[in-house]
Amino acid sequence: MTKTEIQQVKLRFGIIGNNEALMRAIDVAIQVAPTDLSVLITGESGVGKESFPQIIHQYSRRKHGQYIAVNCGAIPEGTIDSELFGHEKGAFTGAIGERKGYFGEADGGTIFLDEVGELPLPTQARLLRVLESGEFIKVGSSKVQKTNVRIVAATNVNLTQAISEGRFREDLYYRLNTVPIQVPPLRERGEDAFLLFRKFASDFAEKYRMPAIQLTDDARQLLLSYSWPGNVRQLKNITEQISIIETNREINGTILKGYLPDQNNMQRLPALFGVKESKSFGSEREILYQVLFDMRQDVTELKKLVHEIMTERGKTAAPAVSATYYAQPPAVVTPVSPSVPTIIHPSIKPSHEMDEDIQDTEEYVEESLSLDEVEKEMIRKALEKHHGKRKSAAKDLNISERTLYRKIKEYGLD
Repeated sequence: MTKTEIQQVKLRFGIIGNNEALMRAIDVAIQVAPTDLSVLITGESGVGKESFPQIIHQYSRRKHGQYIAVNCGAIPEGTIDSELFGHEKGAFTGAIGERKGYFGEADGGTIFLDEVGELPLPTQARLLRVLESGEFIKVGSSKVQKTNVRIVAATNVNLTQAISEGRFREDLYYRLNTVPIQVPPLRERGEDAFLLFRKFASDFAEKYRMPAIQLTDDARQLLLSYSWPGNVRQLKNITEQISIIETNREINGTILKGYLPDQNNMQRLPALFGVKESKSFGSEREILYQVLFDMRQDVTELKKLVHEIMTERGKTAAPAVSATYYAQPPAVVTPVSPSVPTIIHPSIKPSHEMDEDIQDTEEYVEESLSLDEVEKEMIRKALEKHHGKRKSAAKDLNISERTLYRKIKEYGLD
């Protein structure tokens, strides 16, 4: 493709930048569009991968057919097969009618599977069959159906690593990766960052009816040298923030730096949480559970140490107990939300008793905490509260429906 033709595609689909790797990605998308080959688009989150399947569809023979974009990571694991392949009436609880599914709807067109790396393994096997033979079976049915669909997939997950960890099928990877398209991150696109900034600044000036912000030379250098971990999406958000908040429309390096997250602090976050980089967490809630679990262990160890010291002290001194000394009441357990582990606080002695050299007669009871039990109880109560409605329970727990379905199966709550 000539540069003029690529430039026309960029204008049509709102792609900004002249980076060589970006131009190459657009060129490959246009060249592969007339075929029916599967395409796998890879790149970091926020680089703009969603534009490429639209280019492929619009420049293909299927452009008059359906184009359906599916975010695989946003569909609960328990319903994703039904969403993609459809289901028969009565196939499962709540299936009050027949559903065609995305592969049935997109027959003759293109289906874009975003975040394909998040698909559960059973669904990956079904998808592989569609790629190999164009056949699929609805949930609850035994009838094989045919579909003529062009599949374009995208992911920000390292699929090679996912294969080695057993989270992604190797045969499916090679089927999807017939034609790979790599979208470069913003930090590797040089002057494109400034071109994008000017476009976003102009758009927000028009949207909010105010003069467009401009960068001084030092701010421009900072913009080009920053690594942009959130890529184009992060640049757009920061440009909008500055456009709204700053009254001075000329932005220098000091002002711009105040809107850029400290990358050193971001890199140290795993260490602050005491979480190994190799360990993955499904959500921020799981990280919070781990932090609370570690804190509780620290408190337990500290109380155990204090108890041992007081016991040794009592054995050495063996003082007589004053007749006015009263046994301490039992520790008080304060009911709290299931999402926060219960901490048992021993009663505090009066100041005049602390001055006396007496043996602590309180029996030490080691606390125990099962993170699974806390999570299981919380899920159970949420389901009871919403009368078994999993969508409402997931929203109340601030987790995805997919995660809730997996936890329900794991704890045997279904």
